[in-house]
Amino acid sequence: MRDRTLEGATDRRGGDPVGAPPPHRGHRNGLLAVLLAGQFMANMDGAISNVAGPAIRADLGASDAQLALVIAGYVLAYGTLLITGARLGQARGHRAVYLLGLLIFTVASLACGLAGHPLVLIGARITQGIGAALLVPQVLTGIMISFDGAARVRALGAYAVVLAAGSVTGQVFGGLLVSADLFGLSWRPAFLLNVPIGMVLLVTGIRLLPPPRPGPRHRLDVTGMMLLGSSMVLLILPLVSGREQGWPAWTWLCLAVSVPAFAFFLAGQRAEAARGRQPLLNLEVLRVPALAWGLLAIAVGQTTYAAMLFTLPLHLQEGLGHDARYAGLAFAPWAAAFGVGGVHWHRLPSAVRHLAAPLGYGLLAGAYLTLGVLTFAEVADGPVLPVVLAVAGLGLGAGFCALIASFGDTVPGRFAPDVSGLVSTVLQLFAVVGVTGFGSVYLGMTTTAGPAPSVRAHALLCLLFTVTALVATVAARRATAVVPVPPT
Repeated sequence: MRDRTLEGATDRRGGDPVGAPPPHRGHRNGLLAVLLAGQFMANMDGAISNVAGPAIRADLGASDAQLALVIAGYVLAYGTLLITGARLGQARGHRAVYLLGLLIFTVASLACGLAGHPLVLIGARITQGIGAALLVPQVLTGIMISFDGAARVRALGAYAVVLAAGSVTGQVFGGLLVSADLFGLSWRPAFLLNVPIGMVLLVTGIRLLPPPRPGPRHRLDVTGMMLLGSSMVLLILPLVSGREQGWPAWTWLCLAVSVPAFAFFLAGQRAEAARGRQPLLNLEVLRVPALAWGLLAIAVGQTTYAAMLFTLPLHLQEGLGHDARYAGLAFAPWAAAFGVGGVHWHRLPSAVRHLAAPLGYGLLAGAYLTLGVLTFAEVADGPVLPVVLAVAGLGLGAGFCALIASFGDTVPGRFAPDVSGLVSTVLQLFAVVGVTGFGSVYLGMTTTAGPAPSVRAHALLCLLFTVTALVATVAARRATAVVPVPPT
């Protein structure tokens, strides 16, 4: 199998031109490292502000509403613009958009670290989210069109490690940085650390990312971009702000209006395609059954992971009395096992390799059920906890990466930006849905102090996670039954 360059390369099955001869292995590994480092920073920064919140409040005198916007502003900008970022990469070149996003992210990180007022920090966090939304879609697109065969499987495994490690590292490393109070700067190093890393990535990215190939420039669907952005704001803003504000009337109004807004956007996309133009989101890609079922499995699996990441630390600290370091490190086995599952799922025997995705999500469901039983028996915070979380991470990593690999094998390469934008948006959006939905259940059941309410709430959540993961198992089986993942 030969690899293909990042710019302009697509799949022979789609009738598109294939890229230039592959770079040598060292250059290819450097390309992957630059792409994944950007993904890692974006994921990590989404979690850092959760840990740094109390220190930010104390230092800047931020109100509850301002602190919520520090956290929500990044998520809102990031989740809203991911599909637009993917299409911009196709229209203006993946290399250029990745580097632009990285530059915006780095400068915004500096502004975050130097902010002297809550409103400045909020603006910088929103700008960070914009930068992340530009660079992140280019990562999966780059992997899908730059690597083939076994090289793609390895690259997707590394991508899985980064996805798992980013959010967990943000919580653990962010907490350590804030607690260390380096140079008396409190929370600021958590953002300032991005600046030297971003500068190094910009320099190496300019050297390692392949330049654009000559060819026609794609028209950008500006109207579709504005309609999608408005629809996403109407959906995400109440989800990230509603719980803290007690779900006022405006949140329900926004959620209600988001439904016709999305319908109007989809109608506009179909009209663009009917006119022979290139819409922001090519809805033709959703006609591929493997992708539609696979996105469903990824979506519902992501809700449980994000909710667990939010509720388990609360259960361990506020319910069972453990410290923040214990709660943060509890997810280390999950992240490590996620990476192992993502890297090595293809080593399953060839006779069952096409079942890696449903087996992975089924393993995740079994781990959730075990954790729920152990939590109810009040023995889930001992040595058994990292074992069960490792099993869950192993299953989710294998299921997720097997599905992503199946997308590369069943979806023509010309749809790579659409797939990248959809996967990134699904991960971000359903993380918010998971935290909002399952998190509200947990918080609603733990209004009184003590371990008993927390134990009951988390045991119930684990059972709900089990049912949700079983839905993902069925969807993953449908996805891979359409076209089995081929042996590598």
